[in-house]
Amino acid sequence: MRSLKSSPKGLRQIREARESRELAIDREEWLEEASNFIPPVKNGKNVVPATVSIGTWKRFLQGKPVKPPYFKAFCQVLQLNWEEVVETEDEVESAKNKDESLSISKYDWNAAPDIPIFSERSKELHTLKQWLTDDKCRLVTILAMGGVGKTTLAKKLAQEVDGEFDYIIWRSLREAPTVEKIIADVVRFLSQQQEVDLPETLGDKITRLIHYLNTSRCLLILDNGESILQGGASTGCYLQGYAGYGELFRNVGESQHQSCLLLTSREQFPEVRRFAGESLPVRVWELAGLESASEILTARGISGSAEDIKDLVKHYHGNPLALQIVPATIKKLFNGNIRAFLNSGTTVFDDIDDLLTQQFQRLSKPEQSLIYWLAIHRQPVWESDLVESVLGLSPKEVREGLNSLSRRCLIQSTHEGLTLQNVVMEYISEILIRKVIHELESCELDILKTHAIIQASAPDFIRENQIQVLLKPVAEYLCKNQTQKVIEHKFRLIVEKLRTEQLETPVGYAGGNLINLLIQLQVNLTGYDFSRLPISQAYLQGVELPQVNFSDCSFDKTVFSQSLGSIFSVNFSPDQKLLATGGMDGQIRLWDVADGTQILAWQAHDDWIRCVAFSPDGKLIASCGNDHTVRIWDSQTTKCLKILRGHTDWVWSVYFVLGKRLIISASSDRTAKVWSLDLGVCVYTFHEPDREVWSFAFSNDGKTLATGGADSVKLWNVWTNQCMKTFDESSTRVRTLAFSPDCKTLVGSSDNQSITAWDVKTGKCLRSIKTAPTGAIWAVKFSSDGKTVMSCGTDKIQLWNLENGEPQITLHEPHHRIRSLAYSPDQKMIAVGSDDQLVRLWDTQTGKPIRTLQGYSNRIWTVAVNPIPNNNVETLYITSPHIASPHIASSHIASILASGSDDGKIRLWNPATGECFDILTGLKPR
Repeated sequence: MRSLKSSPKGLRQIREARESRELAIDREEWLEEASNFIPPVKNGKNVVPATVSIGTWKRFLQGKPVKPPYFKAFCQVLQLNWEEVVETEDEVESAKNKDESLSISKYDWNAAPDIPIFSERSKELHTLKQWLTDDKCRLVTILAMGGVGKTTLAKKLAQEVDGEFDYIIWRSLREAPTVEKIIADVVRFLSQQQEVDLPETLGDKITRLIHYLNTSRCLLILDNGESILQGGASTGCYLQGYAGYGELFRNVGESQHQSCLLLTSREQFPEVRRFAGESLPVRVWELAGLESASEILTARGISGSAEDIKDLVKHYHGNPLALQIVPATIKKLFNGNIRAFLNSGTTVFDDIDDLLTQQFQRLSKPEQSLIYWLAIHRQPVWESDLVESVLGLSPKEVREGLNSLSRRCLIQSTHEGLTLQNVVMEYISEILIRKVIHELESCELDILKTHAIIQASAPDFIRENQIQVLLKPVAEYLCKNQTQKVIEHKFRLIVEKLRTEQLETPVGYAGGNLINLLIQLQVNLTGYDFSRLPISQAYLQGVELPQVNFSDCSFDKTVFSQSLGSIFSVNFSPDQKLLATGGMDGQIRLWDVADGTQILAWQAHDDWIRCVAFSPDGKLIASCGNDHTVRIWDSQTTKCLKILRGHTDWVWSVYFVLGKRLIISASSDRTAKVWSLDLGVCVYTFHEPDREVWSFAFSNDGKTLATGGADSVKLWNVWTNQCMKTFDESSTRVRTLAFSPDCKTLVGSSDNQSITAWDVKTGKCLRSIKTAPTGAIWAVKFSSDGKTVMSCGTDKIQLWNLENGEPQITLHEPHHRIRSLAYSPDQKMIAVGSDDQLVRLWDTQTGKPIRTLQGYSNRIWTVAVNPIPNNNVETLYITSPHIASPHIASSHIASILASGSDDGKIRLWNPATGECFDILTGLKPR
């Protein structure tokens, strides 16, 4: 017989019935009463009374399965009809089918840490559980200094009360997200991605959140609350622009709802302090250090007498972080002898910062370098990432340094890589900021040479956080203590000194760091001379560089502005290493997806490019556009192999037929043409003369063409020109179509903000999805497994589960119309093009932007990705909306000389022969 568990409705009845008895969960009375309702059991030849364990009772209260006799007995104790409480067979089957989605929908742990070791906190857990479950507190704060274990306790508490809540949501405030972002994230999650457009005002946003907190019983945890409070100011002062959190906390504490907001912080929030009380729904738990820490010390390989361990714990006020760090010193210097360590007189620290200072001073130079890099990265990274970044250390030295830091308990390993504990990261960040300021004031650079303070090649959200946490405090200090004139003079002296030093010793990241600092300081870069310097990790998107001298500079992981525009088509290749874009300027550009740098660019058409596509092997690129032609290019050399002529109007799309040397193109002249790649001629023309066709899609096997018009979708046999089926679309224009990878399903979007899926074989409508009313849907794409459909509208991208029609994730692209999108083959990334001259890459798992490719002008209509990267390409970047004066720059990595002049043209020369071998046009003459 299967075990029984309560339904969601039944669980609420159980909770209410238990609370009406006003007895604690672990009272023996529950077990004694329940045992009276359970039939006796056989013990050998004897029949004995049944017994009930506290564990079984708690499982029942949490809605977990228990054996039928116990389930029925517990219901009798609570005076409930077990048949009205139990989960039905239909509900069991439904839960089984939707187990994965339900798991995802109930819990969103986000960045919640794992808990490998949890020291004894039974008293704290018991009280906090009572506050959350019995007392129904609406707002609870766990308050303590850094390293005491607030985060660990909050995670353990959430795990133990999960049966009492419908939803558990964890968010970290460590990177100081805005209150609007937190509210939007939580509302999207609680609404199952249905409510994505919130009201404009913060008050109205909070009202929507309170609505969901009252509709369901939710536990919302906001960790690292001190991150939104000012350092160096009176306690409880919010960072500029973050006072809205106070309004959120006040509303959550005052409003009637059935949920709980759990905060962890090193500082008290003024709203919490104002409304907290022992018998009020707002409460504060001031977390002290551990009374016993034998588990931590044992895990670190330290043992001793009970008295020695007690004295050690007392000495560090039970701070778990301190007790994780100290064992490394005890083992290394005192052979594991706790008493000798305590008697040495070197262990008196005022607080955790003193402890970290002493520990940091004991690090070797390689270890210090690595710990700085971990603080710069802000997010978990792999050893290989550090090997690539660190200067002056071999891979072996990096590995040895990381192992040593791990033994010192200064770094932690996660499933995403290596990182620092929060308190350690903040401590190291402060040291880093102070060192950078000192070096700039003294004009003696060290760490600015060995470390990139921001990483231009990092995902956007990481780079923006590096600017906020590391670069901005340096700039603010300089502006506060020096005039702009003094700052600019000092920077020019430092740059000139670097140019001299570079002749003898490497200057590493210094050039890129100085440029990034100058940009943050909003210094006019006109006339700066960076010649001969290596420029690494400089972020120059959107930055004007008139008369800036980059002669003989080598660029590494430096991001420049490129001349892009509105993006109309995006596509990924099998290995998604390269991205191709084409647009209004008629140029095709190739980008490195990993770091966002442009690799190649060439003039492909004299008019707008509507579509680019890679051949299955990545060796060819096909492009088409408003000049009525289809062109075939060698993706390695950019040589034009063929120009296919025959269309009499704009060519909207081009497609390589898998497994055949054929391509198909579709045009506004109401024809689709099949071309032979080998012969370069049209071998068949499909014609639909009776209506205007707005959208085309070809099946992967190249046999079927779908066309969308003003009121219907038609399927055609490409080779016989016969209409096989017609799908009625209720008199609305079909804008875009897409076949599933297995060619069995066709989806289309229309002007009425709907997405429709049809069975290709039967013509039956499988599903109709109504999207938010934000205008037409411009593109739809299938994932490679055919289970997910991606759509883009005026300002958002949505991923839909085709089976149930529910949105899985929503990405916002505000203010500018989205024109195109594409899935990567592994479904982990999407590329999006829009009218703001940006190409954005998004992570489909987290919804975070990975990278942005930015330009100044013109529209880009198409994006695609090459399966085979060109590792032999050398790129020269020249970024200016105008060429302000005659200028010459030579490539550091190739025998190329570039010159620019007032005619808006850039000429590339061979210095050996004096021959001009190319002229780049497109810049506005002065």
